[in-house]
Amino acid sequence: MEKKWQFPHRRWNPLRQAWVMVSPHRTQRPWQGEVAQKTLPSGTAYDPACYLCPGNKRAGGAENPAYESTFSFVNDYAALLPEMAAATEAPASPLLVAEPVRGLCKVLCFHPDHSLTLARMHHAEIRRVVDAWTREYEELGAVEWIRYVQIFENRGAMMGASNPHPHCQIWSTGFVPDEPAAESAAQQAHLARSGRCLLCDYMEAERAADERVVFENEHFMALVPWWAIWPFEVLLVSRRHLGTLPELSGDERDALADALKRMATRFDNLFETSFPYTMGFHQTPTDGAAYPEWHFHAHFYPPLLRSATVRKFMVGFEMLGMPQRDITPEDAAQRLRACSEEHFWPRT
Repeated sequence: MEKKWQFPHRRWNPLRQAWVMVSPHRTQRPWQGEVAQKTLPSGTAYDPACYLCPGNKRAGGAENPAYESTFSFVNDYAALLPEMAAATEAPASPLLVAEPVRGLCKVLCFHPDHSLTLARMHHAEIRRVVDAWTREYEELGAVEWIRYVQIFENRGAMMGASNPHPHCQIWSTGFVPDEPAAESAAQQAHLARSGRCLLCDYMEAERAADERVVFENEHFMALVPWWAIWPFEVLLVSRRHLGTLPELSGDERDALADALKRMATRFDNLFETSFPYTMGFHQTPTDGAAYPEWHFHAHFYPPLLRSATVRKFMVGFEMLGMPQRDITPEDAAQRLRACSEEHFWPRT
């Protein structure tokens, strides 16, 4: 494929209503910064010191059951609590604003085997995770005061994961957090302006461009978005217009499991490492209102830049000016398309 956009430019993110700067010529700069260690899949199916393995005691003292599939529990060190604290004093200035918040934070273990990741789990095992995510969204979203359910996975120490056992977190909040709130505003604006769904229109544009799509199955599209900030960032979008996990049919849940496995495997194979990332689903708020503009999707934000040991840092201009990336989304998509979907480290 002909290389395009090989000059400094910026791109508009219509889903976040913000710009990202692209500087392809910087891929040639020498690197004398931090070099991390390459991470390979663990060979340990059970770790007696792991807080998440079946039968073990967690840090908070509770004992895990001898679970054989998925297992969820309330986070022992939750960032939010279900009880609403009373405000103790009025701010001294209108610029010093604070308010109490509440939420329910849970942990969902994907599998009892400590050594696995989504990339190395079987399709049927990932489908059970999809079903568990769906149940958690329904149960937490049904709580009267919960306004949003955020499901996310931090994979790898580089992304702040405190435990390598395959798991994710689910933070449900009494407010809509900033990122989905910004996406909601953007999708509402596009619907009001055009009468159409933003992400439905965007998928049509990407199919026509045929440069950034990594793969499609019957129900999902995986692509490096036009506006990607992280080097190998991926957007996973449902092909049918829907807003939440519970709206997925059985076939669509199977397709989501398939897409997650295929994408996670390609990531691992890119640098033959256990690829770190933050992944999470964005879906309709749970406040009972109608959100016809919302389109179900997931974001993958991986930090690796040029190898298994060199990562992208969001510092300097990125913190003080605006996000910036080196390799183009087109180059990133081409490299991910070239990766095999057979994992480099076969599961025994």
